[in-house]
Amino acid sequence: MLITRRLEFDAGHRIPNHNSQCKHLHGHRYAIEITLSGDIIATEGASEQGMVMDFSDVKRIAKEKVVDAWDHAFLVYRGDRAVCDFLASMPGHKTVVLDVVPTAEHLAQAAFDILNAAYRDMYGNNLRLERVRLYETPNNWADCERTS
Repeated sequence: MLITRRLEFDAGHRIPNHNSQCKHLHGHRYAIEITLSGDIIATEGASEQGMVMDFSDVKRIAKEKVVDAWDHAFLVYRGDRAVCDFLASMPGHKTVVLDVVPTAEHLAQAAFDILNAAYRDMYGNNLRLERVRLYETPNNWADCERTS
């Protein structure tokens, strides 16, 4: 069985070497979808009976591990020195420094890597993260899927 939970957040970024408007500082209303697989929990009387995982738990973990860290932050590539220095000059600015250019593809991969360990088989129902879909806009997204 597969289940999916969607959350949204706002963040800024830039693609430093891009040939279009994306080379400029700008922001997006991102959406992230977390898809989990697992067996439906059959434990009689359990709060999660009939579920793969309670959607509120899916949300709580995603917020703790990714969404709260990235929401209203500027996601910047470590190699983009001018922007890193500029953001560092603003005391208290919420900046997330990444080892990769913050494209939708890289952000989906980073979120998958972070969340993969967080969604573990906590109910004995073979729970595991299958996909992170990251929407940069309503019409553009990247999927990072489990390969093994």
